[in-house]
Amino acid sequence: MPVTVSPQPSAPAGHGTLALTVQGGALTSGFFTPRVHVDGYPVPVAFGTTPIPLVPGRHRVDVHTWWLLRYGEATIEVDVAPGGVVPVFYAVPWHQFSPGSIGHIPQQRKGGRAVAVYFGCILALVVAIVCGLGLMAIAIS
Repeated sequence: MPVTVSPQPSAPAGHGTLALTVQGGALTSGFFTPRVHVDGYPVPVAFGTTPIPLVPGRHRVDVHTWWLLRYGEATIEVDVAPGGVVPVFYAVPWHQFSPGSIGHIPQQRKGGRAVAVYFGCILALVVAIVCGLGLMAIAIS
């Protein structure tokens, strides 16, 4: 399904717009809003779509998030045409050891398998302990 973004009125004449969507929210993607730099300059963003007016041409978009340390880094280069809108989507990873996901269509969060394996191991350990204690109780009685 193609992604369409309507032009934003905030772009000055002759400029284009980078429609940056930070997927998720504070409760689902971490309490801290990712940090964005366009061509090395910081740009304030929030969860959801933020229109960023840019002069026409090629631009580098760097995004990362942080919690105790910098993680979820992702970079994309975009070509902005005069009056054009370039959609870009960023997804925060599930944990600090995976990169972020960035692209022109909605992104999947990376690192989900590792989180599932981690919690699966914890669950297996709890089940083993409970079963072991049950067997010990039966053996003692």
